Formats: sequence, structure tokens, C-alpha cells
Amino acid sequence: MSFFKKLKDRVTNQTDSVTTKFKDGLQKTRDSFSEKMNTLAAKYRTVDEEFFEELEELLISADVGVNTVMELVDELRETAKLENVKNSADILPVISEKLTEKLDFTGEDSELSMNQEGMTVILFVGVNGVGKTTTIGKLAHHFKEQDKKVVLAAGDTFRAGAIEQLGVWGERVGVDVIKQAEGSDPAAVMYDAIHAAKSRSADVLLCDTAGRLQNKVNLMKELEKVKRVIQREVPSAPHEVLLVLDATTGQNAMAQAKQFKEATDVSGIVLTKLDGTAKGGIVLAIRNELDIPVKFVGLGEKVDDLQPFDAEQFTYGLFQTLVEEK
Repeated sequence: MSFFKKLKDRVTNQTDSVTTKFKDGLQKTRDSFSEKMNTLAAKYRTVDEEFFEELEELLISADVGVNTVMELVDELRETAKLENVKNSADILPVISEKLTEKLDFTGEDSELSMNQEGMTVILFVGVNGVGKTTTIGKLAHHFKEQDKKVVLAAGDTFRAGAIEQLGVWGERVGVDVIKQAEGSDPAAVMYDAIHAAKSRSADVLLCDTAGRLQNKVNLMKELEKVKRVIQREVPSAPHEVLLVLDATTGQNAMAQAKQFKEATDVSGIVLTKLDGTAKGGIVLAIRNELDIPVKFVGLGEKVDDLQPFDAEQFTYGLFQTLVEEK
């Protein structure tokens, strides 16, 4: 059985609504990617060095990342040689299989680390404008759907409107928001939020943080201060440090991820606005080159369009046009 056939069977056995969200959310990337792949296969009937060179350019243009592309194409060359693959159409399922392997999300690292002995504290970091506050609101909805009691901490006290924005999400989702006045010490907000969440017997505390400071205080030092307060009050916390990145910014998102990874213990990525870019290959670059799992992806504007990342759903969404032809 071909990889495309196995992929189709596995994905169609999962929830239809999830499959639809990944298919719809990846439409821009898929339309661009599939069209180029089909053009490449038609241009080069035979798998040769020119085919692989153009494939490299195609993958790099999809923001897969240079290092990942070089590794992938070298592996494809080896597979084509060992399995005597001559026809370019026959290499397409191999490409999708290798991409899925690169994502390698079959392990538990793709799932959120939840505190089994008490309240789970999740800290969100990232620069302004990436959709951090919206992501927190949507994740609050995600947990509410699981009948968990959720509290939000408005720790971005520096950006004008950030506290109000989180408050709107709190009302929309139906969860409490712990806040102080604009310009307050974020660490003090976290202290209050933890004690308020404990008094409410909350299952999950979602903590917003600043993406930029209006004074000269170093952002990363401020984040470390916030983490210290959290750890003092809940010794096992934060149970996740999720870095929110905007997929539409491509390689800028990679640069941000590298910076935050160096400065704080990022445990996972939330990739927003994946539906708004034709360069969804950034998922592979982040996973393979930074070794940080993508835990959630934003696939639309609706409150339930933030979805747990699934490698097979992603691959199917990317190759759907080619899969359906098989």
C-alpha cells in the first residue's frame, strides 16, 4: 500500500471536522505547493539531478528551511537510488513520507504537559502582533470544552489595550481574568493570579506576558522575573512555556524562535495565522532546525480554529490534491 493511500485511510478515520480544518487552513500553502509539485513532476519525467535541484528551490520557497531542505533532498536522493525510483511521479509519496518523518510528532512532546497533581500553569511568550492574546482566549475555550475551570492572567501590562483585550476574551469564553492597572509590575500580576486561581480551584491558569517593554528593562529579564514568581508559588510550574509565532512572517518567525529559545525555556510553539500564508513549510523548519514541537496551529478566525498540531493531518492538508488523485 502506498504512503498516500495509508495516509488517506488514517486521516479519514479521524474526526471529520479536524480534517476539514487542516484542509481549509492549509489551502493557500497547498494550492501553491501542489501546483509547483505537479509542474515539477511534469517537467521532469525522470528523477535526475536537475529534478532534485529544482525540488530544493521549491521547498526553500515554501519556507521549509535551508538546512531541512538539504537533509531532506539528500535522503530522497539516497531513497531513489536504493529503491531504483526513476519516475518523478513515484517520488511524490516518498517526499510526503519524509516530510512527515521530519515533523516526528508521534511522541508525547506534541501534547501539552498537564499537571496531574494540581493546577496547570501555562506561560505565553512572543513579540507583539503575533496573536498571543487571541491564542490565550482560544486555548481557554479549548480547555472549557474539556470541562476544565480556567483563569487568565493579564500579565502584559505594558501594551495599551492588552488588558482590555484579554478581558474581552474572558467575557467571550466565560472565564475569570486577573488584572491590575496598565503599567503595573507583571510579576505582581502573576502572584495575584496564582492565588486567585488557587482560591477558585482552577484547573488551568493561562498567563499573558509582554512582547515589548515601554521602558529600558530587558524583556527577557522581565520574563525570567515572572517565571521565578510562578515557580516560587507553584514549584513545578510553569508546566509549559509556549512561544506564539505568526506563520505569515516566515523566516522572521524562525529568528524570533531562536532568540526566545536562547533566553527562556520554550517548551512548545503555537503557530498562528497558518491559514494566511502560502509558506506553511515554516512548521518543518521550526521542528527540524530548532527541535521545538509545534503544539497548536491557528487555522482560521473562529474560536475553535486553534487546533492541536497533528503531523498526519498537516501532511494530508498539504498533499490533499495529490493524495485524492491516488
